[in-house]
Amino acid sequence: MSANLEIKKNAVEEIKKLITESKSVVLVDYRGITVAGDTALRKNFRNNNIVYKVIKNTLFKKACEQLGITGLDDALNGTTAFAFGMEDETSAPRLVKSAMKDYSNLSIKAGLVNGQAATDKEIITLASIPSKEQLVAQLLYVLNAPVSGLARAFKAIAEKKAE
Repeated sequence: MSANLEIKKNAVEEIKKLITESKSVVLVDYRGITVAGDTALRKNFRNNNIVYKVIKNTLFKKACEQLGITGLDDALNGTTAFAFGMEDETSAPRLVKSAMKDYSNLSIKAGLVNGQAATDKEIITLASIPSKEQLVAQLLYVLNAPVSGLARAFKAIAEKKAE
């Protein structure tokens, strides 16, 4: 077996591992971004526990075939970078959508969510969902509001009787 073929097989195995370990994958068209912009983007992804890689489309396609994932063939052409969200389903889409504001050349091609293909519109919708921490905070606020209102009412009654 040639050394090049062995390298490609190892790369496909690494990609399969990234896909199976990630909660979401965003396929990003990065055409036209500057080196400085790409460096800043990579740093931002790294700081937020997102694995951001430029991978050959053919290798990613091969990994998807081996995992039984379909529906990404149209997106796997041209320049493609991959943002793998390891912690939750919304972190990678949210970060890519945020980066699109700073870098007008970036665009979302498609994605994977829990191993299922998703369109660019679905990924953008997923990006608009607040983070888990924000959702928990909102829930706690809603649950705490009636108790807080009741406590203020009792305090007002107590102060009125004290007068």
